Amino acid sequence: MKRTVIFIAFLLITSTACAGSDSDKKGKEDVELTSYFGEQPPGLTPKIFEPAMLSPDGLFEGGSFTPDMQHFYFTRKNGKYKQRTFFVIQQQNGRWGQETETDIKWPQFSADGKVMYIGKGYRERTKTGWSALKSPGDFINKMAHGRSVSANGTYYYTVYENADIGEMYFARLKGGEYASAVKMSHDINTGEFIAHPYIAPDESYLIWDVRREGGYGQADLYISFRNQQGQWSPAINMGPSINTAMQESAPQVTHDGKYLFFTRGEWLTNQDGSQNYVGKRYWVDAQVIEKLKP
Repeated sequence: MKRTVIFIAFLLITSTACAGSDSDKKGKEDVELTSYFGEQPPGLTPKIFEPAMLSPDGLFEGGSFTPDMQHFYFTRKNGKYKQRTFFVIQQQNGRWGQETETDIKWPQFSADGKVMYIGKGYRERTKTGWSALKSPGDFINKMAHGRSVSANGTYYYTVYENADIGEMYFARLKGGEYASAVKMSHDINTGEFIAHPYIAPDESYLIWDVRREGGYGQADLYISFRNQQGQWSPAINMGPSINTAMQESAPQVTHDGKYLFFTRGEWLTNQDGSQNYVGKRYWVDAQVIEKLKP
């Protein structure tokens, strides 16, 4: 009789533990799906990121999350939006609310969420909201077509002083002020239309878009890894699973390090001869980065 009671008790404990494990797993999946507007996360093949609630009539362009995943800043263009329009949407109690228009354009955020980078300036979080726009220094005045800031405050950005070539620089924070900007190596600064750098928070890798000989079409995404001695590996084309005959650009890795987002599109010629870029946001598992390490 004792053995029977013990065996039944063991079964009850085991089934309860398994149920708890399944419940925890489901809870984590629910949180992830909620965070990304119900979109099923991608694998190693990029897929379009176009949540229905953000993309009525396919007008959604792209956007960025705050580190706590509670706000998403995004844009819509074309159709009824003759001019690009900026929005923010907030998550409350596990649900996304209604979007509202905002004057904050293309924000990026520090890993701790305390700094918002906008254009050539930045704002700091205060007890009452965001501070007035500040400048990191004169070096940023030459910036064009993108910048990214590491966890320790180092700026990586592009400068366009020579037509469409573009060159990448970095500027480090020393003693509360930024030292003179340093141009990156010739290997990284090779090609046309160098733009939109993304630096890993720990500066272990750098991703950017550029048009180079031997690429897959228009601009491609390239990556370089930094070793412990501070040396950068030769630039690596991120390959045919990422790059196509179209233009890949504007890479950004989510704050949790799980997904790489980028834009894929092309330039279309209008009836009047002018050109208009039409692109969509894609995402892919960030393991594609690990697989490219030398």
